[in-house]
Amino acid sequence: MTELFFITGLGVLTAGALWWGFRHLPREKWQIMAVVPRHKTGQDWQGLNLTYYGVLCANAYTVAVVLFLILATSARISLFGLCVFITGVLAVCLPASRIIARVVEKKKGTLTVGGAVFAGILVSPALVLLINRVFEPVMATLLHPLILLSAVSIAYAFGEGLGRLACISFGCCYGKPLDQCPPVIQTLFSRFYLIFTGPLKKITYASGYDGQKVVPVQIITAALYTGTGLAGTLLFLNGFYRTAFLITLAVTQIWRFVSEFLRADFRGGRRITAYQIMALVTLGFAGALALGLPVDNSLPQPRLHEAVSSLWTPWMILFVQGIWAASFFHTGKSMVTGSRIVFHVEKTHI
Repeated sequence: MTELFFITGLGVLTAGALWWGFRHLPREKWQIMAVVPRHKTGQDWQGLNLTYYGVLCANAYTVAVVLFLILATSARISLFGLCVFITGVLAVCLPASRIIARVVEKKKGTLTVGGAVFAGILVSPALVLLINRVFEPVMATLLHPLILLSAVSIAYAFGEGLGRLACISFGCCYGKPLDQCPPVIQTLFSRFYLIFTGPLKKITYASGYDGQKVVPVQIITAALYTGTGLAGTLLFLNGFYRTAFLITLAVTQIWRFVSEFLRADFRGGRRITAYQIMALVTLGFAGALALGLPVDNSLPQPRLHEAVSSLWTPWMILFVQGIWAASFFHTGKSMVTGSRIVFHVEKTHI
């Protein structure tokens, strides 16, 4: 019963967040959250723009981390080891998201979740072995690779699904204009599309598609990924770790490959992009890992109620808050927009 309430609540909250985001975030007002004065030039101050993209990315990262912790601790994996693992993965994935995007797209002010996931999946098995070897004396239980990778893939599905809200806010990862698509695509999305407004949206300054109907790639991705994450959570909580791992990785990486054909933003100069190749390599690597890991019935069965109680401690709350702050610091500072600020005295209020 606890598992049913947990999955139902998670589904309702996720659906509400996505519905709100799809209705409001394409608008111009939902891009810049705040401006911080940096230095003065003449009568104006040059400002640093803090974005809703950063807030929504930080929210998505944090939800993914919390879900990962709940799932992994429900299988009685050491909380200390999990925190070390999360820190190590983020230390790889956050810089990788910029580095890989810069290599592929030849641009400085851009990020790639696909590249970050590719790097994270590759380093995770080695990181698990390293943590088990180095921290074995202080961990109550060793990290189980299959449980960990299953929880990671589910958390990733949720994180990237919710992260599409950030893409809608910024106007990136956008689909092709409907009037440039084949007739079958135009018919399919004749009543289901996105319209972005605002000169600072990436879809406007990069492609000039302001106010045009485009294929709602972000919406499809968000709904598909979070739905897959819910299915994976149900499988995980019933002890089907391998199935949850393979299904979530297969759906997300296959859709990443397919969705590239519907996108209009620059993804490199080739017909088959580097991100599509990464998706296929990730899928093949995950399949090989799954074949070599222990069978599910040799691993502990999840106990959800124990996980929630073990996480409700001051230091874990601070750890999660630190994840949010680090994520916002990394993604919230706009590198491609600027601002000028003028201050004045309201003399009628003196």
